[in-house]
Amino acid sequence: MARLNGWSPRDILAHLIGWNHHIIEGSRQIQLGELPFYDIDPGENYSKVNEALVRRFRSTDRQVLIQELHSSARDLQKYLESLEPEAWAKDFGVRHGGSRVTIRDTVEELIEDYNHHRRQIQQWQSLALESPVRQE
Repeated sequence: MARLNGWSPRDILAHLIGWNHHIIEGSRQIQLGELPFYDIDPGENYSKVNEALVRRFRSTDRQVLIQELHSSARDLQKYLESLEPEAWAKDFGVRHGGSRVTIRDTVEELIEDYNHHRRQIQQWQSLALESPVRQE
């Protein structure tokens, strides 16, 4: 499938798989009072981080990527469920761009990212339905 706004469906899956893992590691860093590694030099709109994820999770097999997405989401869920309730919104003193960084904030950003990419996928579906299938 073609790219839409610079993203292919494979890129989106690789991106989300990676961010599920990153949120676990970043949340651990937040609890230590450290800025998550992905915020140190992310590039514009996290372009450097996202490019690395697309290279890291490079499979072109849709089933493999979907399995990795489910697995990484389960890992993130287990990690978040293991947190002490007060850690969720606690201010560990981490700041980025003048804003407080909490575990809750990072998870909410990931949720918004999932919603953004869901809308992209819906856009692809709409375009696919509008475009006639070519017989070669």
